[in-house]
Amino acid sequence: MPIVESDYTGSRWVRNRHLQTILPVLFDYLKANYTRERIVLDDGDFLDLDWMYTNSSRVLILFHGLEGSSQSHYMKALANFANKLNWNVCAVNFRSCSGEMNRKLQSYHSGATADVHEVIKHILEQKPFNKLAAAGFSLGGNVLLKYLGEQIYTTAARITRAAAVSVPVHLADCSAELAKSHNQIYLNRFLKSLKRKMNDKSRQFPGSVDANRLNNLRNLAEFDQYFTAPIHGFIDAAEYYSRCSSLQFLADIKRPVLLINALNDPFLTASCYPSHIAQQSTNLYLETPKHGGHVGFTLHHLSSKNWLNHRIMTFISDKE
Repeated sequence: MPIVESDYTGSRWVRNRHLQTILPVLFDYLKANYTRERIVLDDGDFLDLDWMYTNSSRVLILFHGLEGSSQSHYMKALANFANKLNWNVCAVNFRSCSGEMNRKLQSYHSGATADVHEVIKHILEQKPFNKLAAAGFSLGGNVLLKYLGEQIYTTAARITRAAAVSVPVHLADCSAELAKSHNQIYLNRFLKSLKRKMNDKSRQFPGSVDANRLNNLRNLAEFDQYFTAPIHGFIDAAEYYSRCSSLQFLADIKRPVLLINALNDPFLTASCYPSHIAQQSTNLYLETPKHGGHVGFTLHHLSSKNWLNHRIMTFISDKE
């Protein structure tokens, strides 16, 4: 306990894990009526927070995945759904992800929990909320789980409940999985976006980027080895993965957390289904649907039939 037996069966028409992952992106036409707020961080950089307000005193804070934003399909879908349930929603754009390049050479990464702390600290200081919940997707889920389990930020105690979806809790294994041929379409998309941003950084900070090495990158491990790690103070990609994987922090989480990782997620490996930790935990609820792909779960992601939104909000609202 707590291992959760999932009631998600998926679409009987779409069983392929890649289609389950890709189709929600291709058919994303949902709009999100956000109000933007920019906050200045302690190091002088900024984060853009996209809000949906209600007259309630509770807020749901959302964190997106690698090269996503508040405009990612899963962010908009959950933000709209939660807002209709009378939750204020704060959709966080990580550094460089809001449509405007951030001010520092440093950007965001899988273990950047200090930025999560600053966001929550700002919310607590500026807004009259008495109930805070959080949800993270993929990379954002890893950051959120690490933040909750580190036990170094006082703000973590203010989160009442949290959910994390499609999370690569073992970064090294998932980086290797993403480099496999069946994931080439995702890898190419990530690398294209990351290379574009690093080229922007090279113009912003002349001499900071090895353009030849950047243009010849073959996978995320090489990007993390030559750019993510040194820019953010890690010796190499191995140290970055080791220190930032949330798997090692799960047992120390002090608030109820739901981790939903589909068994057919093309990004994840066996190490991302930590049943041994959940079985010994009173706070980590592990749910592993057979279907869902990577942050897919339903072709009804834009409608009221969205299983994932219902599941997250049921858990976060403590109505199980």
